[in-house]
Amino acid sequence: MFDGTAFALNQTAVYALRAMISLAQIEPGARLRADEIAARTQIPRHYVNKVMRRLVVAKLVDGLRGHGGGFGLRRPPSAVRFADVLRAIEPGPGVQPCAFGLKRCDALAPCPLHGAWAAINEAITKWAESTTLQSCLAPPR
Repeated sequence: MFDGTAFALNQTAVYALRAMISLAQIEPGARLRADEIAARTQIPRHYVNKVMRRLVVAKLVDGLRGHGGGFGLRRPPSAVRFADVLRAIEPGPGVQPCAFGLKRCDALAPCPLHGAWAAINEAITKWAESTTLQSCLAPPR
């Protein structure tokens, strides 16, 4: 039975979201080292470095080397949308190549799955644009 879990995001995108949620869970101004992120998120250590490099380049995360270094969010969790994170990792939320592998697949020259694929892409984009890191954090007690 299909459970919907196979859709949409590649492994790197999922890892990026996990890493960003992990950073959102710490105190503002605090930092986590790559090995701490790996342990908290169950992401392989070498993959954490790859993901964090992209997030730093996208200016979502600050990275400091040396004693007291690590990674921290550059903006509050309420100001970081999933779309921001996904764009740092892949072309954009919901941007998928043609299901038939056509070089041109759009409303003027659609493949047989274009309409269904467009609906999926639109839903993913809407979700990513409207969901922030803050929405994944437990409410304060």
